Amino acid sequence: MIKKIVIEALNWAEVWPLLIPLFVLLFRHKQPTFLKPVIVYLWLALVLNFSGDIIIILKRHFPNWQQSNTPLYNIHSVIRFTCFSYFFITIKQPYFKTLKLILPLISLLFILIYFTFFADFFNPNNLSGALLSVEAYLLLVYCLQYYLAQLRQEDDVLTTGSVFWVVTGLSVYVVVNFFIFLFYVPMIKQNTVLAINMWNVHNIAYIFLCLFIAKAFYATDRNQFRG
Repeated sequence: MIKKIVIEALNWAEVWPLLIPLFVLLFRHKQPTFLKPVIVYLWLALVLNFSGDIIIILKRHFPNWQQSNTPLYNIHSVIRFTCFSYFFITIKQPYFKTLKLILPLISLLFILIYFTFFADFFNPNNLSGALLSVEAYLLLVYCLQYYLAQLRQEDDVLTTGSVFWVVTGLSVYVVVNFFIFLFYVPMIKQNTVLAINMWNVHNIAYIFLCLFIAKAFYATDRNQFRG
């Protein structure tokens, strides 16, 4: 019984964890400007992930071209990178300003080239491991530049405040999932059971991301960068 509950919780772990920070927002709705892109992401992710799960559950009721939720992962990836890029740009740290502006251009260039010449953005058969991997890598670069900028300033609030908790949650998520994204497509072709287990690891990391964002909504923002 417990095992079944755990499995079901993991199956829906791209939906219910998002409700945790959104529930916190009911009581902490006045958030700093730099957290608005994160809040937008939570709502969009909830819609996309819930839609994806509903498609899988009710797919026999949909026409053939609507029976796959794979394109939603590509859309989700683009939205996640866009929202968190804007978040990092909005916090306005005094270092790495050029880098933070270049990364979205690199992402856009990759998307245009890759999905014009090498892949179909709306491919219903496979996740785009390349897109998810590049997204995770670029978000990790954002996270690392944040920590380096904080260390350069010798900031006494490095381990407190809303920004820290969001960046730390995002760091956990992208570090855990980079190689899962990179090898997921060949993995699911060679060993479906292993691929499913690895996606459960992804879902656990997603839970941590949402918990850290919820913590960010409660964190004290003294001495933090304002957008």
